[in-house]
Amino acid sequence: MGTYAVSGAASGIGAAVAARLTGDGHRVIAVDLKEGDVRADLSTEDGRQAAIAEVRHLAEGRLDGVVPCAGLGPVTGLDPAQLVSVNYFGAIALVEGLRPLLTDGGAVVVLSSNSVTAQPGWSGEVASACLKGDEKAARAAAAESEPVHVYPATKAAVAYWARREAVKAEWGGAGIRVNAVAPGLIETPMSAAMKADPKLGVFVKAYPSALGRGGRPEEIADLIAFLLSPAASLLVGSVVYADGGTDALLNPVWPVGKDVSKIAVALMDKVSSGVAVAKSLGRRARSASGGS
Repeated sequence: MGTYAVSGAASGIGAAVAARLTGDGHRVIAVDLKEGDVRADLSTEDGRQAAIAEVRHLAEGRLDGVVPCAGLGPVTGLDPAQLVSVNYFGAIALVEGLRPLLTDGGAVVVLSSNSVTAQPGWSGEVASACLKGDEKAARAAAAESEPVHVYPATKAAVAYWARREAVKAEWGGAGIRVNAVAPGLIETPMSAAMKADPKLGVFVKAYPSALGRGGRPEEIADLIAFLLSPAASLLVGSVVYADGGTDALLNPVWPVGKDVSKIAVALMDKVSSGVAVAKSLGRRARSASGGS
């Protein structure tokens, strides 16, 4: 069976993912701030590097997948810069730091959110800085906004990172699949804190769902287990919504980010390198099949 690294494994979706994978017979290296196989603070560079080093040691040179579930919710009073450091830079640093351990056929599933398309007014400046890898600028931009507007910005950046990186030679070209899951309101300690929030709570409780209920962590864990498995072998760069129909209710034609234009501008400098990678992968595929 496989070996998987899961961050945020002590509660919520992370705990459900760890339980599902363990139940399937896999080995899980649990990363969390307070408990688990690896205890580390992913909001800091030192904490990230310590986590990567310890996972590498425990993995003994091989991983079949990485699922960075550690994250913070947009509760009132939280330092919005912390959302940037944990939700984006903590997640992406862990994935990129562990990539050398991932084998051909391995997979990464990152956690986005349906708030990207369901919530207007989020900060494109924060998301752009995240995608440029500029944590200092992203934190500074976040400090000028409220947590409720920073949270979807970090989750948009995670989703766009997955799509951008998934097709590159070092990921898809190496047989490592990268995808994202965009949950809606899931009944976790994070959502409980959001419902209890004096400012945010009323909106969270009114969040629409075609099913008339919030999701269960186990439902997201089942989806993630599928995306990690060989059964999802053709899924690369996908963002899968698992929100009980919220996005479809609010965006009946197609999902559209509420501040996409700034992101598009920020990604323009990536286009030329992406085209070069695509051509390289095409040449490699033709060579492997005996074509010219």
